[in-house]
Amino acid sequence: MKICVSILLFILLFVPAAVCADDYIIGESDILFISVWGNKDLSLSVTVRPDGKITIPALGEVTAAGVTPKELQGIITEDLKSLVKNPIVMVVVQVINNNKVYIFGGGVAPGVFTLKGRTTLLQQLCLIVGANNADLHRAYVLRQGKRVKEDFYGLFIKGKTEEDTLLKANDVIFIPAFEDRNIYVMGAVKNPTAVVYREGLKVMEAILAAGGFTEFASKNDTVIFRRDGEKEISIPARLKDLVEDGDLKQNMMLKPGDYIIAEEGMF
Repeated sequence: MKICVSILLFILLFVPAAVCADDYIIGESDILFISVWGNKDLSLSVTVRPDGKITIPALGEVTAAGVTPKELQGIITEDLKSLVKNPIVMVVVQVINNNKVYIFGGGVAPGVFTLKGRTTLLQQLCLIVGANNADLHRAYVLRQGKRVKEDFYGLFIKGKTEEDTLLKANDVIFIPAFEDRNIYVMGAVKNPTAVVYREGLKVMEAILAAGGFTEFASKNDTVIFRRDGEKEISIPARLKDLVEDGDLKQNMMLKPGDYIIAEEGMF
């Protein structure tokens, strides 16, 4: 009990205020305070070098980047066992300099942002996203070469906060732009036009924006043409069945860049 109280006093008196979140990953240029109970020569502040290593007296070089403070504490403790009996080691991040995230893509102004404390994806999106041209469905967070979060639409537009995630240093956020935000309505409609896409736009609404069908239209022969990667697909829409029989499944959701062709009937 006495030694526990002594250690607690040591921490309170000599360890500076710092960030020491259990899940923080140490990175280049971070400043660490390493203390070994009862051994002042092994207690020091060190800066993580560009190669990810730090130098500790008697131990030499130790890799610090890429692990949490708790993990580094365990590494140093193991290395010291041959030199110090029952070593008690503490690692604290004094200064975080490796807390940047990188934003790019046509749907947002690219930049490098500094995380201030624990920052979630939603908090960051509120700072950077103008929803007009950002294709949030195709957005993702890249971490250490892997996509850890995809499709921000539900989170940012629908308010599904359960989809939020904590950002980490060196995360890359990619937010593309819509390649073409228009819906093109052509053929047997009164006013062929381009309709500006918005989320939730359906085929019948686009037809009405073009003035509706002409008297010569064969409503059940309406076709939606859509790019799917490198190929083009055609989707039939039987809009007469929608209008006259209430077949709601024919009123399909549109996507940016869709072409709607209303065919004329044979008379």
